[in-house]
Amino acid sequence: MVKRRIARTLRCLILIPTLCAVVPLSFAAPLEAGIATGNITPDTSELHVPLGGYGERMNAAAEGVHDNTMVKALILKDGDLKFAFVTVDILGIVRPLRDEVLKRIKDTGITSDNLMISASHTHASVEMNALHSGNIFGIPNIGIYDEKLLAFTTDRIAEAIIAANEKFVPIQVGTDAREVPGLNRNRRGDSTTDDEVTVTRIDTADGNTLAVLVNFTAHPTFMNEKIMHVSAGWPGYLQREVEAFVGGGAMCMYSNGAQGDIGPAGGHGPSPYARAESHGRSLAIQVLDMVDEIETESDVEFEFAMHTLDLPPRTVPPALLESAGPEYGIDESNAQVLIEALVPKSSYLGVLKLGDLLAVSIPGELFSKLGLEVKASLESAGAEHPIIVGLGNEWVSYMMPPEEFDQGGYEPGVSFYGETLGPEVVRQAIVAGKEVLR
Repeated sequence: MVKRRIARTLRCLILIPTLCAVVPLSFAAPLEAGIATGNITPDTSELHVPLGGYGERMNAAAEGVHDNTMVKALILKDGDLKFAFVTVDILGIVRPLRDEVLKRIKDTGITSDNLMISASHTHASVEMNALHSGNIFGIPNIGIYDEKLLAFTTDRIAEAIIAANEKFVPIQVGTDAREVPGLNRNRRGDSTTDDEVTVTRIDTADGNTLAVLVNFTAHPTFMNEKIMHVSAGWPGYLQREVEAFVGGGAMCMYSNGAQGDIGPAGGHGPSPYARAESHGRSLAIQVLDMVDEIETESDVEFEFAMHTLDLPPRTVPPALLESAGPEYGIDESNAQVLIEALVPKSSYLGVLKLGDLLAVSIPGELFSKLGLEVKASLESAGAEHPIIVGLGNEWVSYMMPPEEFDQGGYEPGVSFYGETLGPEVVRQAIVAGKEVLR
């Protein structure tokens, strides 16, 4: 575990009796930020680009690009200490992708200990197992590894981080949250949803908006398995709308929440693209209203920690062979070896405190009930605006309450650590968040 605490206060006044003078020590260095945006949309005429999210696509190549997928990089800096928060319009982060990005940015001061990278989970972007060098199985349902696609994607992500590291400006920060009912739904029949949208506005010292961070919980699944064009989905529409209306070159970053059992709702229109646009713009209206109301300040606490997330032993879930298995070409003959090759023994659990925002990254798809439990516990411990950064740093599994695991279905079929995984992730996330709050 790595932890850094930055106290942003006036240090003191020291009286020097022999000189009869009051000598002030300097203020803490200003909190700074650098930002950059990059286009990670592959050229579908040059690369084989399988779209992730649906095994029925059978690793077929995308037929074109509907809208661009992007990487957004924000680097926070206080003196020599840095933390990089990166969002990517992609299905999920796999370990080889993160490792290759880190190799390319080794001169920036960003390492595994101060990098939080989050996938939007769009189901119309690159299949994550096509980016996994450990995927040697050649099963079209789960995607076939492509070295060129991995190199292209990691190059573009790294370029954005390097660019963000080249120019820093003093910043002011403010965060707010509100309930926005009707924009998501529980797709397993439970009534539990997390309706909260949390917005952090980062301004330059002269009050111009530099970046807007949006956290909201819902699968980007308006694009179904028949859609064969690259798209960022509704998160793309959200980000573009916010950037257009804020103006001035401001960057909007989207991170998903505990969306394991949460789908989108409220999108209207005659096509998947129209419904995605409607949903993204409906959320953008709420976000823009909040952006106008948020007050920012420069004297904010900045702290981060990175932990190893200890995971239960990997196991073949009972629901795999009867639910998700047929979709992904997995059966009794290959299930165990696939899991051991593609699913890690441990992962990452990151925490970022930036003023009133407390972001806890979870490397997978946490069910909303568990996400709400983490948020409620951290709020009771003093966090003003806790959020779950889902699909953060890596994708390892769906994570759910034990009773949901036992019910079976698709999500328990791709939960690879047994029924104790959900509660164990919650426990470690709460402990990690509370440590930063101390």
